Amino acid sequence: MRSILMDSIESPADCAQQIKEFARKLGFDLVGVATATSPETFEKLGNWVDAGHAGEMRYLERRRAAYAHPDSLLQGVRSVVMVGLNYGTQAPAKCEPGDGRVSRYAWGTLDYHAVLRDRLRSLADELHAIVPKCRTRAVVDTAPLLERDFARRAGLGWFGKNTMLINKHEGSWFFLGALLTDVELAPDAPHATAHCGTCTRCLEACPTDAFVAPYVLDARKCISYLTIELRDRAIPEELRTGIGEWVFGCDVCQDVCPWNRKTPTGADPAFQPRGDLNPVACATLLEITEEEFTERFGSTPLARAGRGGLVRNACIALGNGGDGQASSALQRSLDDADPIVRDAAAWALTRMKERGLLESESAVAHNPD
Repeated sequence: MRSILMDSIESPADCAQQIKEFARKLGFDLVGVATATSPETFEKLGNWVDAGHAGEMRYLERRRAAYAHPDSLLQGVRSVVMVGLNYGTQAPAKCEPGDGRVSRYAWGTLDYHAVLRDRLRSLADELHAIVPKCRTRAVVDTAPLLERDFARRAGLGWFGKNTMLINKHEGSWFFLGALLTDVELAPDAPHATAHCGTCTRCLEACPTDAFVAPYVLDARKCISYLTIELRDRAIPEELRTGIGEWVFGCDVCQDVCPWNRKTPTGADPAFQPRGDLNPVACATLLEITEEEFTERFGSTPLARAGRGGLVRNACIALGNGGDGQASSALQRSLDDADPIVRDAAAWALTRMKERGLLESESAVAHNPD
């Protein structure tokens, strides 16, 4: 295939350098270029799905073939520009009784998909200015592209035992985005080494034992999956106590990672924390209506869990926490219109009774289901 740069005065190396410089001006903390070939981990993805580790994320099976090559997203693609954006703004605040934890990537007022997509489109505009006839496509987490694979190939980091991409300087507190293009750009050297050594802290710290082995996550046990992806259904009872106080996502395996001890603090305005999510008052979530949920969380990552999913998670967090005064809010949730919420509220009240935290015996007087 003839390179589009044959019609341009720019060399692949010069064009790649200009794009990298502009990416940094846009605020990206990491940027690298990979050649658009079949991802090395495609076979592993298939084996992982076949083992059932994807749980209810059936879209992975439906789109499995599309992951085989990025040309399923952009015909004639030659290069993949991978970018990383730091979201590690501050340390988690202490949880008081009745509080719930939210994964730090979701503390801000905006959904990272929209933020990265807008900046990648600006990056695409710059590439179009350099090579007017080129074609591009911005990808952020929702298209069939194995971003971690191309990020490693672009030199941005290595795969940690917790399956996260880790960078020596940024740790793992960053979002990944990709810009696909039919322009031939000079690729970066792949990150050929891993730096986890004999450390297994992430594997040992997981509260639900979600790691089958180093580098292998069973999503069906992962707290992030359970609190976000497992929508419209109850969380398996045997996993509820392990969820602890997490109401959206989980950061445990990243919190314990030595590479995240001295990472730079993200200063991007788009991800500065709002005041009510670090932590969040669980009892207030139990009272939220669909309209209030949309108004409060509609533009944030929490929208993905849905009102029912988030309230369900808050009930479980209260059952695992130490605030007996929340029993009245849980009691009201026994009459919630959502049966999943009613189930979680009843479980939470029973667990609080078993732990001697209830204000009165009548707090578990009825369950409409």
